[in-house]
Amino acid sequence: MATQVISKLFRPAVFTQLAALRLRGKVAAAAGTRHLSSDPPPEKVSRYPVPYRTDLPVDIVELMEEGGFLPNVFKVLSHRPAEFRAFFAYYNELMNKETGGLTKADRELIVVATSIHNKCLYCVVAHSALHRIYSKKPTMSDQVVVNYENAELGPRERAMLDFAMAVCRCDTITEQHFQALEEVGFDREDAWDIAAIAAFFAMSNRLAHLTDMRPNLEFYNMGRLPRDKSKDK
Repeated sequence: MATQVISKLFRPAVFTQLAALRLRGKVAAAAGTRHLSSDPPPEKVSRYPVPYRTDLPVDIVELMEEGGFLPNVFKVLSHRPAEFRAFFAYYNELMNKETGGLTKADRELIVVATSIHNKCLYCVVAHSALHRIYSKKPTMSDQVVVNYENAELGPRERAMLDFAMAVCRCDTITEQHFQALEEVGFDREDAWDIAAIAAFFAMSNRLAHLTDMRPNLEFYNMGRLPRDKSKDK
């Protein structure tokens, strides 16, 4: 499961950029690594303790060690390994499946729009970064964070976010909501996907509130400027 989740969670274009980013070369080591007394204190990412690697199940350790860049959500949720597995299994099914009418960028934009409504710093920052990478639009997620209704969205994206926000706000969903999606090319299964992403991240947003989950500093600048491919070599 570990290799399947991580390989799908970070597709090649994203994984290359994520793996190239390290915090003093020790981002991955920050989860559950014992520090020498002379080392700087580890970054605080949660109000709950992050387990030492030696205390974690092998499959979770393998997942955390792949790639080099370790998003803080992995560290925070490792506090409860069984819930960690369930969370990433559902995340993977919603965000990385190859079927349906939603693109990778669409899915990330839904997370950004609904997470700002839920005041979740972690998800807004992390998924804005992923949207920038998938969409190649470095300013769109920032516009959505301020007010998606004034963002430079096309009719398809606007209808998608209108529906996602209706689910996020617990509005009464009517046939008019589905018709608005169908007018721009989405079907009923796509509507389920949009709603499921909004619902899943409503839970994720609240777990981030509970734990005081903090985004990795790398996420703030990720995808804003073209990647310097010469550094990869």
